[in-house]
Amino acid sequence: MAKTSLTVKMSIVGLRPTLRAFADLPKDATTRLKDATLELSRALAEKAKADGMSDEAPQSPLVASTVKAVRDRVPAIQAGGTRRLGRNRAPAYKLLFGSVFGSNFYTQFGRPHQGRDAYWFFPVVENSQAEIAAKWSAVADAIIDEFSEGG
Repeated sequence: MAKTSLTVKMSIVGLRPTLRAFADLPKDATTRLKDATLELSRALAEKAKADGMSDEAPQSPLVASTVKAVRDRVPAIQAGGTRRLGRNRAPAYKLLFGSVFGSNFYTQFGRPHQGRDAYWFFPVVENSQAEIAAKWSAVADAIIDEFSEGG
């Protein structure tokens, strides 16, 4: 079955070597990283949700209600899914891209498609990129140091 949600993972400089270092540590280190990363993802999801709730398109608040944090080693958020939204009970995934990017033809979204420029969701992720990456790197380094020293 095709995916019905959009998951966005943060791009972090030095991600691969850092995650490789976790392979040499006890499993508890990865669990701690996932827990810490979930907190960062929750903060990002709340920002994205607030941005969608304040968007002028009528579908945006509906779709924004589906934004959530994803538990992973890398900060990630997800939107969409199969939950039925609005008075017409459309699945969230059918409203997602129209509310975020607009449409090339007149629809209930009521605003033009802007190419790669999003109205909400992606601008929040892009604007939070540096802050989240710095916090994640600091947390990952602290966990590696703690478990490398014998914690």
